Amino acid sequence: MTNTKALLEGAVEAAAGAEYVAARLMSTRAGHLALHDGAVESTGESTDRGIAVRVLVDGCWGFAASDTCTLPEAVRLAQSAVRLARLSSPLVSTRVELAGEPVHEGRWTSPYDIDPFAVPAAERVALLAERSHSLLRAEGIAHVDARLAMVQEDVHYLDSRGSAFSQHRSRIEAEWSATAIHPETGAFDTMSTTAPPVARGWEYLLGQGDEVGGARPWDWDTELEHLPERLREKLAAPSVEPGRYTLVIDPTNLWLTIHESVGHATELDRALGYEANYAGTSFATPDQLGTLRYGSHLMHVTGDRNAAHGLATVGWDDEAVAAQDWDLVKDGILVGYQLDRAMAAEFGYPRSNGCSYADSAGHVPIQRMPNVSLQPASSSATTDDLIAGVEDGIYIVGDRSWSIDMQRYNFQFTGQRFHRIRNGRLDGQVRDVAYQSRTPDFWGSLVALGGPDTYLLGGALNCGKGQPGQVAAVSHGCPSAVFENINVLNARQEA
Repeated sequence: MTNTKALLEGAVEAAAGAEYVAARLMSTRAGHLALHDGAVESTGESTDRGIAVRVLVDGCWGFAASDTCTLPEAVRLAQSAVRLARLSSPLVSTRVELAGEPVHEGRWTSPYDIDPFAVPAAERVALLAERSHSLLRAEGIAHVDARLAMVQEDVHYLDSRGSAFSQHRSRIEAEWSATAIHPETGAFDTMSTTAPPVARGWEYLLGQGDEVGGARPWDWDTELEHLPERLREKLAAPSVEPGRYTLVIDPTNLWLTIHESVGHATELDRALGYEANYAGTSFATPDQLGTLRYGSHLMHVTGDRNAAHGLATVGWDDEAVAAQDWDLVKDGILVGYQLDRAMAAEFGYPRSNGCSYADSAGHVPIQRMPNVSLQPASSSATTDDLIAGVEDGIYIVGDRSWSIDMQRYNFQFTGQRFHRIRNGRLDGQVRDVAYQSRTPDFWGSLVALGGPDTYLLGGALNCGKGQPGQVAAVSHGCPSAVFENINVLNARQEA
């Protein structure tokens, strides 16, 4: 069997006439497990492996890929990519140039302690079943669903400008969701654990691992212990009165609002209209860079590809750009975008910030979201401190449904739990809350932030973009935060 180095070198050498060649060998192993009421409902594992070659010829891209990882096939792919670029070149009006980047070589592995794929299948099932049965024994719980997702991704890269690297990424997610039925009315509701997906191993499911910034071990036992009583309270709670409220939003909810209203809006390809045919555009257009008032002066949002245990954290992106961090919104003003090397060169940036990614060898690398995070206050303010400063409001925990327009401007979000705040104290749950706003109005209403101890790295494994569609994992850190005068709808009345 041809070794990896020979495959990549063969592809690069065979792309005669190209001013740039990048060869990428990628393997992704994915596993899933789902239980219903403690019994296995589905389980499976898959591996996707292939080689891709991307070239620049006369300023035009060419790309070819295959799941046959042999040296003759690598050579054929390189020649095919060059041929495609030459055929396409007469049709292209703007020639591609790439922003500069130092040569990088090395190996990088996302840190984790226990390989989840090395854990016996029976042990995985036993853990999910044990916690499911614990919930089922609680008063009022009728059904419990549990799910587990595991992904490991290996990339080997070589380009004609001298960069060569290998990197290995691991990510994992688990969730328990309980359903309760009201004994008198027959009304029902569900509540799930709020643990985010993370770039860790099986130790995360055991509540173990290091704590770095917003990436922390999860206290599964405590959350599962309190989940039934919180669900019973929610089921008996009154429906919310629509109106204007001060919201204290927990990181388990706010991460998704950041993802949709800031993360996607600051993708430069979207802002330029390149994604208008499918994913949409952005209200935060480049002509407003440095002037757009995105939010209050408290709003400081960064992009990064190096946060500890971040889902978008890498050593290098798929264009051999080293991981880095930068500002997207500073003091409430739009100051940056997410870039790949071609966009960076086209719009006068000296360097890409490393946001190129393809989810398989069969897909072309495109600009994808880094970890996008709202920075905490420098104070030691806790979530309880923030709640204590609110006379009349709602504390929102956990994410659920969301809706946002194609420009990332008008939106509506719900959550899992909604606690009424009166005179600085929590005063029972309410139901059917949906908060609605326009992106700059919402972030402009930001009046207080929690300190570093409230900061949590949330995120998702399944952010979609591109044609053909691609999926990427991304994390969003944020503290608890307070927003004044936000429009709250009664979701049941609006349905």
